Amino acid sequence: MPDSAIRAIAYYLPQFHPIPENDGWWGKGFTEWTNVTKAVPLFRGHEQPKLPSDLGYYDLRVPEVREAQAELARQYGIEGFCYWHYWFNGKRLLNRPLDEVLASGRPDLPFCVGWANESWTRRWTGEEKEVLLQQTYSVEDDLAHARWLAQVFADPRYIRVDGRPLFILYRPPALPDPRRTTDTIRAETVRLGLPEPFIVGRDTHNPRSDMRPYGCDISEYSSPALGALPLVSSPLSIHDLFRNLRLGVPASDLKIYDYAEGCRLMEAERPTHPHLRGFFVGWDNTPRRGRKAIILINATPEAFAQGLRTVINSMRDEPANRRILFINAWNEWAEGMCLEPGRQYGHGFLQALQAELTRAAVSLA
Repeated sequence: MPDSAIRAIAYYLPQFHPIPENDGWWGKGFTEWTNVTKAVPLFRGHEQPKLPSDLGYYDLRVPEVREAQAELARQYGIEGFCYWHYWFNGKRLLNRPLDEVLASGRPDLPFCVGWANESWTRRWTGEEKEVLLQQTYSVEDDLAHARWLAQVFADPRYIRVDGRPLFILYRPPALPDPRRTTDTIRAETVRLGLPEPFIVGRDTHNPRSDMRPYGCDISEYSSPALGALPLVSSPLSIHDLFRNLRLGVPASDLKIYDYAEGCRLMEAERPTHPHLRGFFVGWDNTPRRGRKAIILINATPEAFAQGLRTVINSMRDEPANRRILFINAWNEWAEGMCLEPGRQYGHGFLQALQAELTRAAVSLA
């Protein structure tokens, strides 16, 4: 891959296999497919449920599934996956896919990890106050976590930036002492003989905030930046009805936006401090929130390509080591963010991504 090319990394959700905790919280056999397949259309033309095509309703405990995903990623120019990693004071959840990737050496696809450092609640059903598993922090836990991470960083497939292992921190401001945690991870990694990690702090819950004061090397302007959408967090009002009607949906009880317009609004909010880029395939969390969902319609491969091109063009003056693009997501089926082939568009989003990455390799050279 030429130095001027974009390094595309896709976020990867591991919640496609059952675990005892989810069995207890959500019912026996729960996986992400449980949410996906129960969704129903809320208006005429609403694409729900969004269903997979090539890979079907897969189980991530199956090695052949992981190999097939990696082959698709390679085929369409994705450098690797960022596996979401769930660590709760030494307890890991949804860890089997990554553990088997580490133990087997397969698939032979680059990867990194992102720590989703927040408590698990019943947020999916609108009950944020009911905590299922509390996220806690301590000096001892920081050290134990750093030692586990160093083992992962040592994998020869691990993605690096300027030789440094790439580590994503989902919510830096949620840490009680962010610099203690990030300093511990860095120091322990170096003590164990590896380069200091390159820590990227996402601004998901703190839009447009610079994460360097929290001990990160740089921020990711995470996508989708839903806060850029007008009245997205406000109670339903006549303004929502007028917007919905303009989009051809006669509903007063839904939050509906146009994907292309949303992309333009989010791009206009791009921060001025140094940051890495994120971009999203689409957004429709109806499977999780029902009529309380936020829905971006017209998220076609063509609209995705146009928005992606704008984001890539914004990297023109960036140094090569900042030309990293985080795609949200490889397989967030319950949020409508799926690069994986689906029944409506097949390989359309992957083909659009490949075309824009190819274009970038020439235009940014």
